[in-house]
Amino acid sequence: MKTETILKTLEHHTGRFPREALQAAVARRDEITPHLLTIVEQAASDIDRIVADQTYMAHIYAFHLLAQFREERAYAPIVAFFSIPGQVTLDVTGDFVTESLGRVLAAVCGGDVGPMQSLVENASANEYVRAAALSGMLCLFVEGVVAREEIIAYFRGLFRGGLERTYSFAWDGLVSRSTALYPEELLPDIRQAFADDLVDEMHIDLPWVEQVLAEGKEATLGRLRQNRHYRFIRDVIAEMEWWACFDTPPASKPKKKVGRNAPCPCGSGRKYKHCCGKRY
Repeated sequence: MKTETILKTLEHHTGRFPREALQAAVARRDEITPHLLTIVEQAASDIDRIVADQTYMAHIYAFHLLAQFREERAYAPIVAFFSIPGQVTLDVTGDFVTESLGRVLAAVCGGDVGPMQSLVENASANEYVRAAALSGMLCLFVEGVVAREEIIAYFRGLFRGGLERTYSFAWDGLVSRSTALYPEELLPDIRQAFADDLVDEMHIDLPWVEQVLAEGKEATLGRLRQNRHYRFIRDVIAEMEWWACFDTPPASKPKKKVGRNAPCPCGSGRKYKHCCGKRY
């Protein structure tokens, strides 16, 4: 498949998963990477067009492919795109922000956490984007790029003035990601955040934080290291082919039963009963 055909196939959502085009893109990595970078670089300036064209999907495929390629040149334009204020970046990426953005940022950052941290601290960026950037920090820990102690020190700075002290989902993300890292050093700051009503207790509550502490550091970090939601994207087809927007998803494996008070397997950091196991 020629590069032009690949790009044309990936430009719009048709309802079918473009397996062959993605396989060809991976096979033509060197040739297609400049085109993918152009797509990402132009996304911010083309945001109105992307909003208007609800079938446009080239940027989503580009994010995933560039992450699989560990393409560091994608880092700055991805951060620029997701620095756009308000809801619009979520409107044009769907569940990508909560499912994959943190992993994509981690994969393309080349170990440079500065731009990722700028997203976290950007009060005008979308609150879910900010939380996703925090997830990217955990991904770097799990992949052995950044030490736990470095992330804990950064999180401490967020608790103590790095985040504006008004509620947003970024605070839920900070407490959840701190808990996933075993938060013994941050416990006073976490307690103060709850006392100041900065955390939504339907997302994570203080008893859950204390339960994680009681389980011990080794068990907590072991669970984090086994969580695929904090791993680099290594296979774009495996990542995307199951998405509900495609007509023919692969047969899913039987789901392992999850206890109501166990960590949610989706990687959110919440108890299962407060996340995917919520009863409405």
